[in-house]
Amino acid sequence: MAEQQPDAASPSRTGGDLPMQEVPPQPVSLRINGKTYSFMLEPRVTLLDALREVVRLSGTKKGCDRGQCGACTVLVDGQRINACLTLAIMQEGREITTIEGLANDHGLHPMQQAFLDCDGLQCGYCTPGQICSAVALLEEVKAGQASAIDPRKAADAASLSDEEIRERMSGNICRCGAYPNIVAAIRMAAGASR
Repeated sequence: MAEQQPDAASPSRTGGDLPMQEVPPQPVSLRINGKTYSFMLEPRVTLLDALREVVRLSGTKKGCDRGQCGACTVLVDGQRINACLTLAIMQEGREITTIEGLANDHGLHPMQQAFLDCDGLQCGYCTPGQICSAVALLEEVKAGQASAIDPRKAADAASLSDEEIRERMSGNICRCGAYPNIVAAIRMAAGASR
């Protein structure tokens, strides 16, 4: 007996696939880089896609889209997150800071300047995520958060070893291999923030 094939319009029952339900756009209000943006957004849109495609802040990069490379790292209430792994609608009421929001009227953020001074980039694709992650790293140390390398609280960012900086930055991948200069930039910014 011939196996029956499902219609293109009917869902396959063998694989548990169900048709995607259409979800109407919802009102979303996000506070990004000190400014409030309100728009209608389909609830399944990631924060990364909202930043890039809706708000048009292209500094946050889409790398792997799986939370493995760190190119999409942004700060939410001062904590680093992968924007590709969270839904935009989940970030309502929180302060989102992208690479564009780090600089101010007085110039670049000290971490941005350190990356330039230490040549902490090559192609530059991962750099926005690297910088946001490095800014959060210094804040984590200031707050006394331990790391996997050293479970004790770090005294201050200037006392971090290169190994600990690398471990704390391990969620951010640089395909060009600018790691020594990235570590130097973080060390320089740590000294500037003292």
